[in-house]
Amino acid sequence: MMIKGYSRTNRTQCALSMYVEMLRRDIKPDNFTFPFLLKGFTKRVGLEFGIGIHCHLCKFGFGSNEAVETSLIRMYALCGNMDDARVVFDTCLKSNVITWNIMIAGYNRSRLFSESRKLFYEIEKRKIKPTCVTLVSMLSACSKLKDTSSCKHIHEYIKDVKFEPNLVLNNALVDAYAACGEMDAAMAVFKNMKTRDVISWTAILSGFLNLGKFGLARKFFDQMPVKDSVSWTAMIDGYVKQNMFRESLLLFKNMQDANVEPDEFTMVSILTACANMGALGLGEWIKICIDKNKIKNDVFVGNALIDMYFKCGEVSKAVDVFKKMPKRDKFTWTAIIVGYAINGFGNEAISMFNQMLNASIKPDQICYLGVLYACAHTGLVDEGIKFFADMFIHHGIEPQVEHYGCMVDLLGRAGLLAQAYDLINSMPIRPNSVVWRALLGACGIHKDVNFAEIAAKKLVELEPENGGVHVLLCNIYAACNRWDNLHELRNIVMIRGVKKIPGSSCIEIYGTVHEFVARDRSHLRSKEIYSTVEMMTEDLRVFGYAPQTFLDTGE
Repeated sequence: MMIKGYSRTNRTQCALSMYVEMLRRDIKPDNFTFPFLLKGFTKRVGLEFGIGIHCHLCKFGFGSNEAVETSLIRMYALCGNMDDARVVFDTCLKSNVITWNIMIAGYNRSRLFSESRKLFYEIEKRKIKPTCVTLVSMLSACSKLKDTSSCKHIHEYIKDVKFEPNLVLNNALVDAYAACGEMDAAMAVFKNMKTRDVISWTAILSGFLNLGKFGLARKFFDQMPVKDSVSWTAMIDGYVKQNMFRESLLLFKNMQDANVEPDEFTMVSILTACANMGALGLGEWIKICIDKNKIKNDVFVGNALIDMYFKCGEVSKAVDVFKKMPKRDKFTWTAIIVGYAINGFGNEAISMFNQMLNASIKPDQICYLGVLYACAHTGLVDEGIKFFADMFIHHGIEPQVEHYGCMVDLLGRAGLLAQAYDLINSMPIRPNSVVWRALLGACGIHKDVNFAEIAAKKLVELEPENGGVHVLLCNIYAACNRWDNLHELRNIVMIRGVKKIPGSSCIEIYGTVHEFVARDRSHLRSKEIYSTVEMMTEDLRVFGYAPQTFLDTGE
């Protein structure tokens, strides 16, 4: 009774102590003792004790008791040890659907969704009637596997056996269909639901966002009768993933106005938006909110803070966050390596990379991008070549087109244009515009017209509508005094009507982010802005500034 009481109040240590006292007094446990005792071991830290109890129950002859076997399977599954859970499961009778439910849920928790699916079809073969828990767990696996076929199969089963649908099961169906991109089916279930909650609405919202249907997603979001932090975060994160950072920040303000408390996932999305908008003030305010409201400051939040500070140029603050993080993962190391690299601290980036390797953390593709970028911007040619080779030799990472782009940039900046061109020609994958633009940029540095024309020709083939290529080539012609070539190219551009894609810049003033595009006059204070720009340009001319307008068509 004491063990049972301790178990029900989650006092596992007390239950274990009581069991040890039983054995010390030579009191033999029975088949009711072990299920309650095993109930408390739900994490990896309890696995060692759970294995010990498993040995004891076998010793006392309770290894084949159904209740004890079920408790053992649950213990192993909750501790994440699905191999041992499967060993016990394979030796038991398997007549109890609860045991199957525990196994399917355990596989889901361990992200072994294909194993969950296999077990579900095994249930059908054995003609064991699934419960609502079985179906919900299986639909969860379907959503992760994007398995439309199994999702439809379960839906048909629910209709065929006239399974009484409930809110939880309907939500699982909507979520699975939406995750599979089957929005018509998801909406059909959603519309037929007698009752809906915020989970139902958020599942549809996430489905539209995953398909990139932001107009429909926003319309649906605005119609939601109740929005929780999950639904707000889903919409905010959707904007962030589509590089619609301004919209995400505006929506976050609306979330605050609605008095909905953000969670750590909201903060990660907003910090990502701040990083890409250069909104340092807002990013620092977010950090204060995290500390003040005791929002879970886990490794994901720490990584987002590091990224935000680096992208806003606050190197020392990013490093400070890194040093204070109690736990780090490979993304933390990648963030600090890439951050150092983009801020021009090449040697520090490489030093961090070496520290990462010494900590036995395996680098990934993005990490190597940061290292190669650091080498390119620090002129470390030999080191860059070595790191590029090490990617596959030591870590089995196949270089992607972005890595080749970094190498072309590295060699090109060092004036090794022929080697850079040879590397492009030896690529096992088709070079994209990033690779050729890296070569063209290097040609501009070293005033090499021959390779510049080759790179420009390839870029025009890949991006015929992008006039930026012609601007770069015109600048190279001008730098090399090739005026005939320049005028000829300018005439071609004007005849074809090719336009340069305007860039944009962001500036944060008093917590508000302002975005500007070339020739844009939509800002409320555009008159003052252009007047100030003209004044500054005149001042710069006094000091010898001469704007390059070789391709200015007056647009």
